[in-house]
Amino acid sequence: MKHDSSTYKKIADNILPAIGGKENAIEAFHCATRLRINLKDPSKVDKEKLADLDLAKGVNINRNQLQIIFGAGLVDEVTAFFIKYTGIPAQSAEADSVAQVTTNDKDQGKSWFSRFIDDLTGVFSDILPGILAGGILIGLNNIFTQKIIGDQSLIQAIPGLSGISTIINLGASGIFAMLPLLVCYAATKRYQGRPVMGLAIGTVMMSSSLPAMADVKTGAAKALIANIFGWHLSLTSFSGQIIVALIMGYIVAKLDNYFQKKLPGVIQFVLAPMLTILVSSFLLFMIIGPVGVTLSTWITNGLVWMSKAFGIFGYIIFGGVQQLIVITGLHNMFGAVEAQLIATTKYDFLNPLFSGSLMGQGGGVLGYMLLNWKNKKAQEIGAGAFFSILFGISEPALFGINIKNRYPLIGGCIGGAFAAAVTYLTKLTAISFGTTGLPGIAIAAPENNGYLNYILVNLVGVLVGMFFTIIIGKFFMRKQAKAV
Repeated sequence: MKHDSSTYKKIADNILPAIGGKENAIEAFHCATRLRINLKDPSKVDKEKLADLDLAKGVNINRNQLQIIFGAGLVDEVTAFFIKYTGIPAQSAEADSVAQVTTNDKDQGKSWFSRFIDDLTGVFSDILPGILAGGILIGLNNIFTQKIIGDQSLIQAIPGLSGISTIINLGASGIFAMLPLLVCYAATKRYQGRPVMGLAIGTVMMSSSLPAMADVKTGAAKALIANIFGWHLSLTSFSGQIIVALIMGYIVAKLDNYFQKKLPGVIQFVLAPMLTILVSSFLLFMIIGPVGVTLSTWITNGLVWMSKAFGIFGYIIFGGVQQLIVITGLHNMFGAVEAQLIATTKYDFLNPLFSGSLMGQGGGVLGYMLLNWKNKKAQEIGAGAFFSILFGISEPALFGINIKNRYPLIGGCIGGAFAAAVTYLTKLTAISFGTTGLPGIAIAAPENNGYLNYILVNLVGVLVGMFFTIIIGKFFMRKQAKAV
């Protein structure tokens, strides 16, 4: 829902003094739900004033970063106005339309790990719409192709639908087939390189002249051999290599900027892009590719090993704490891991765990609302927070209710743990990532009654989270009453 500029002006005017003034801000940007402001001195922030902001659903400080939750859609409008109105430098995608600050100024007060998390957030925020589109289209095509009418699929029962299914499948598979290309583009843009150069190196990674790495491993194809002064280098396509694509986006951005600065203007236009692609191609096949593939293999095999080695207990622990990871912002790391899982194994076992954990916090919200049934404000905030939960966004619930009151957070974590156990027992996985809650059913893997199991997992998360929130909440309330 859009609001007029006076509403956004009032929000910006209230934010500035509450963060210690414009001079205390390094940069501003946003993720799916939060306005994020990196600060020089976070101790100057007045969280109580920020919590009373119009349209704000919660406030959090993570290291030197202030996060104000506005919700999906609205945060785009608020952030765009805030950056333009205050003149605080933008980061990432916003930098295209607002003057950029120098790298040293931007990195002031930020650890390398904070910068790394911000980078992953920026990269996957840029390409998330495409991933969501591809995942939901795959789910839609499954409805056409799975046997749901006796022993027939929908397109077998109604042959006229086969052409529609074919086009849907092309739309879905095309997005995931070219995912490294999208990652290269977004990563190059993130590191202030020219995005088209990211696309260019992406086409080198996925060149049709190169055999697929999987085919070479199985013996179905032979690697292309490059003879470099007696060094026989085996070349294969890097399709499906998300980690490699992330690294190459960084490399291309740095090389492109370097050559643009060092080459004289007369030849810069021609030589800078040529040298960027030439040098980065050598680095890709000689160093980055082999190292990135090894790293990707370790990550994927490590996750699969943990899911098998610790079994249901590993699932329970992960489901119980996943939403606590969201509080820190570290959940943004999982985008690259999930993308690599999909590319390597065709399935993502993490996505259902995320959804069950999310719905556990939704149960915490419902439990809180039931315990505060006569409190109109609690009902108003709770209804909005639970609605966001249903569509895969937990920040309004976490920062607006659950963390503040503690017992809904605890109850929600228990709900997430139970949901994770059901996820393990039903062998539920996903065919894509990026969406949870109600929309997430579209990307549930249909095998083993996947759609029904997805509903079951989320219902368990909500109901168990609500039950334990009510039990723990009554204990909290009695304890508070005695203290008074």
